[in-house]
Amino acid sequence: MNRLSLALLSFGFLLLSGCGGPGSGDSCDGGDYVCLDDAQALECRAGTWRSLACRGPLGCRELSDSVRCDTSLNIENDACAQDAEGKGVCSPNGVALLLCQGGVLKKTQDCSSCTVKDEQVVCAP
Repeated sequence: MNRLSLALLSFGFLLLSGCGGPGSGDSCDGGDYVCLDDAQALECRAGTWRSLACRGPLGCRELSDSVRCDTSLNIENDACAQDAEGKGVCSPNGVALLLCQGGVLKKTQDCSSCTVKDEQVVCAP
């Protein structure tokens, strides 16, 4: 292979390696979501892509009309989506209520047991 061919191949590889989807911290428009990988989504919030953990068994899935991020096993201090603001989830061990506040899951109450019934979180004292 001559030097010109080698140089063109190297240049092409560099161009391709720069391609791809958005990354956490990149700028964006709108309120879109994409899967970064099987366990992480990106949310476009306030003009910046931010990472969201999808710790549940279904992980992150891109469907034909939406992105699904399973947050059922997310933990305190994980980032949460804008559409989850003010909503609660149970901690993975079932003994605390975590509330999405300011884009972060915060422990707001200890429970003897925490369950979710019909999208309603029930924290027993």
